[in-house]
Amino acid sequence: MNPVNDTYHSLLARHDAMRLRRRLSQPPGGAAADPSPPQQPYDGAVDQRVIIGNLELATPFEALITHLYDAMFTHWPFLRRLFPDSMEFQRQHLASIFRYLIENLHDPDEIARTFTRLGRDHRKLGVRPAHYRAFEAALREALHRTAGPRWTEPMEAAWVRMLRFAVAAMVEGAEAALGEPAAWQATVTAHDLRRADLAVLRVRPHEPYPYRAGQYAAVASPLLPQAWRHYSLACAPQPDGELEFHVRLTGRGGVSEALVTRTYVGDTLRLGPAGGTMTLDAATGPDGTPRDILIVACDTGWAAAKALLQDLDAQRPARRSVHLYLGTRHPSALYDTETPSGLRARYPWLRIVQVLGQGNGSAFGEHRALTDAVVAGGDWTDHVAYVSGPPAMAGPTVARLGRLLPPERVLHDPLPERV
Repeated sequence: MNPVNDTYHSLLARHDAMRLRRRLSQPPGGAAADPSPPQQPYDGAVDQRVIIGNLELATPFEALITHLYDAMFTHWPFLRRLFPDSMEFQRQHLASIFRYLIENLHDPDEIARTFTRLGRDHRKLGVRPAHYRAFEAALREALHRTAGPRWTEPMEAAWVRMLRFAVAAMVEGAEAALGEPAAWQATVTAHDLRRADLAVLRVRPHEPYPYRAGQYAAVASPLLPQAWRHYSLACAPQPDGELEFHVRLTGRGGVSEALVTRTYVGDTLRLGPAGGTMTLDAATGPDGTPRDILIVACDTGWAAAKALLQDLDAQRPARRSVHLYLGTRHPSALYDTETPSGLRARYPWLRIVQVLGQGNGSAFGEHRALTDAVVAGGDWTDHVAYVSGPPAMAGPTVARLGRLLPPERVLHDPLPERV
């Protein structure tokens, strides 16, 4: 980090400390004593109809987002320091956020849950409520530039209400997380290059890092300040507090290259708060009975599967069946130390099906054999399914399992292909 960024983040930390102090000194019931009237529930379905009905004026999102960041950095140039040097991933991320909002606007509770988590996570970027106001002004300007003379006040009002609802949830999530670090510093204790394009890293956070097996964390390298990428935590919580990440190099000039080829023992990384839904909580029935478990993993999706197996082993799952479908192109592609036979010896309660080979080279064809084997492999009606791996495998697998199981029992945290 350069001195300017160090000073900036120190000021943000002091600001957080002052807000936390004010919150702790507030008398009990202080929030309830607010005399302002309660707000009406947000009717997102109405705004959804307006936005979707005129969506061609605001799309493609690539043009809208270009106008948005041009406006924001022109009017508030100091905000540029909150973003990485390369904006490509950020633009893709914002486009996916817009799509998610519009598709789910009829379900405000779902949006509130998602954006509360996002607000907690965005503390690591130094984002504050004033920055959201600048974003709103830039979005208004971008919408006018993208849509042209056909843009109307009711259309803009629907977009602004949607944004403000999401932002309110993000601010609430950030405020609720004031008692934890915005980001954790962690020292690299091991860097094992398993292949030319894949490294297994172990890191030790400088402060306790709370997480659950099956979750993921955002990771940033000092070589690329403000560039964050999500990686599954490849271990259940350990007594020594160390964490493990499996990182595949997916492109040049990005975080994955920095972590695979330019990171060494003793280096310091930054970690965002843990997130994700792929924990064993979902594998318990309404009556408290453990459900049977299906895990589907390939490539570095093995990281989340490994953490779940460690957690299951600690619970000694004698009363449940656990199946692992492990997809690999070739036996030599198993980059981690244990072969399926080694896993069977370590976890005698585990049933493993290894699916070898690759398909016709298309995005899904490469993984079709794995998905077909899972669907044909048994009756999964009473199971909870965990799916981890590249989007080309995970998306179709989740969709096909979703036709066999209730959607809430097919767990997958989509971590996009990242550079």
